Amino acid sequence: MHKCKSGPQLRQSLRAWFDSPLGRSLQAIETNQLRTILPRLYGLVTLQLGSLGKMDMMQGCHTPTRVVLDLLPNGDTATVQGVPEAIPFDTRSVDVALLPHTLDFADDPHQVLREVDRILVPEGHVIILGFNPLSLWGLRRTLAARRGHVPWCGNFLRLARLKDWLRLLEYELIGGHMMYYRPPLQNDRLMDRLYFLDAVGDRWWPMMAAAYIVVAKKRVFGVTPLRARWRRKSVIRPSLSEPVVRGIQRHG
Repeated sequence: MHKCKSGPQLRQSLRAWFDSPLGRSLQAIETNQLRTILPRLYGLVTLQLGSLGKMDMMQGCHTPTRVVLDLLPNGDTATVQGVPEAIPFDTRSVDVALLPHTLDFADDPHQVLREVDRILVPEGHVIILGFNPLSLWGLRRTLAARRGHVPWCGNFLRLARLKDWLRLLEYELIGGHMMYYRPPLQNDRLMDRLYFLDAVGDRWWPMMAAAYIVVAKKRVFGVTPLRARWRRKSVIRPSLSEPVVRGIQRHG
């Protein structure tokens, strides 16, 4: 299985796929799940590592500052140019980290998690969306004729493996959900007709879902959470503190 090409080309390919009928269908389900999770997580800063399609996956956030880390502009959302393996944020400066299939397409998933652990405040949360290899989508990936094409060139990490990584970092798993049981078909009408599979799958074969979402809390035992000092006024970065993030850009 060929790896996905990295850099801006990968980001453009991912955005194109998530704007396809199949990608939009999956992202709609994922965004709906996030709407039930994000409002319960509080803080000052939410950071999304990588953008996918045109849907705003952070729309349910209550945090006043929302930033996307990516190599490409992200519409009206504040964008920081960078890669998830080297996040240009200060240590303990982010309250919620959202990883929408970030680990699936990272060159070094372990390093991404280490960086997330570094920037999260004590008791901060990480939300991870990933493709499930033990599904029809995983089978499609294995049998993919067009090697190197997204999303089939992704890592597709097993849920059990991801949970082990988080436990090693001493994170507490506080929530999760399997989702999307429809086969990977690029046909709007047929996919709409197969919508019933989502309800059936949740009941009868939950571990065969195409994707999963995991919510974990950073536990730092014996350490009192400390807040970064925030400036109220800034000409260049009105919504972000200094020096929490470097390289902020606004596009729109």
